[in-house]
Amino acid sequence: MSIIIAIILGLIQGLTEFIPVSSSGHLELAGHVLSVRGDDFHYLLEVINFGTLLVLFIFYRKRIAKILNDVFKKKDYKFALNIILTCIPAGLSGLLLSKVIDNLPFIGSLWTICISMAVVGLIMVFLDMFPRQKEKKDETKLTPKNALAIGFAQVFALIPGVSRSGSTIIAGRLCGLKNKAAADYSFLVSIPLMCAVCLKTLASSSTRAFIFANLPLVLVANLVAFTAGLLVIKPIMNFFKRDDSVKIFGIYRVCLAAVLAVVLLLQL
Repeated sequence: MSIIIAIILGLIQGLTEFIPVSSSGHLELAGHVLSVRGDDFHYLLEVINFGTLLVLFIFYRKRIAKILNDVFKKKDYKFALNIILTCIPAGLSGLLLSKVIDNLPFIGSLWTICISMAVVGLIMVFLDMFPRQKEKKDETKLTPKNALAIGFAQVFALIPGVSRSGSTIIAGRLCGLKNKAAADYSFLVSIPLMCAVCLKTLASSSTRAFIFANLPLVLVANLVAFTAGLLVIKPIMNFFKRDDSVKIFGIYRVCLAAVLAVVLLLQL
C-alpha cells in the first residue's frame, strides 16, 4: 500500500468514526474501490483506531475526569457500572466470536455491507415511530437494565455496515434518551472498548510485525484519522442536538445502500 492509500483510509476513518454510518463498512468499500485487499489492508484497519481513540480521550477528557472523580472520591459507582455493563456483551462477543465471524465468507462481502446499511438506515429513518421508554434527562439516568440492553444491541456491530455507534444510539433512543445524550453515551462506552481492541491488536505478534514493517503507513493513517476526527467531532456532536439528526444519517445510509445495490446488480 502507498502513502496515498493510507491518507485516504485515515481520512475515511476520521470522518466516519463519530457518525452512525459504519466506519468499518466505509473502509471495506474503500478497499474494494481502491483494489486494496489482503492481510495488510485488514491489519491497517485494525491499527487505524489509535488515532480516533485519542480524539475521544481529548474530547471527553472532562467527562472522563468527572467519572473517575465520582468513583474514587464520591464513591458514586452508578454511571461507571452502567458503562461496564454496556461493554460486557460486545467485549465478550468480540473476544469469543471475532475470529469465527471474520472467517464467515459472507461477512466481508459487499452485499452484507449493503443489506446492513439499508436495514439499520431504515430503522433510523422510522425510529420515532417505535415505542420507547419515558424520556430521560440525560445518559446518567439510564438504569442498569437499559445499559445492558444497549450492550446487547452493540453486539450487532460485529457485522460490517451495522455501526457500533448506530446500534447503541438506536438502543439509547429506545431507552428514552435524546439523540445527543444517546450519542454521548455511545462514545463514552466506546472508549474502554476501543482501548481493549487496541491492546488486543498490540498483543498479536503478526499485527506488531505489520506495524514495524509499515511504520510510516501506520503513522500517516493514524495522524490523518486523528486530525480529521478532531476537526469534525465537535460539529458532529452539535448536529446530534437536532431532533432529525438520526433520521438524516439513516437517509444517507439507505441512499448509499441503494447505490451500492445497483452497482452490485450491474456486475452480476
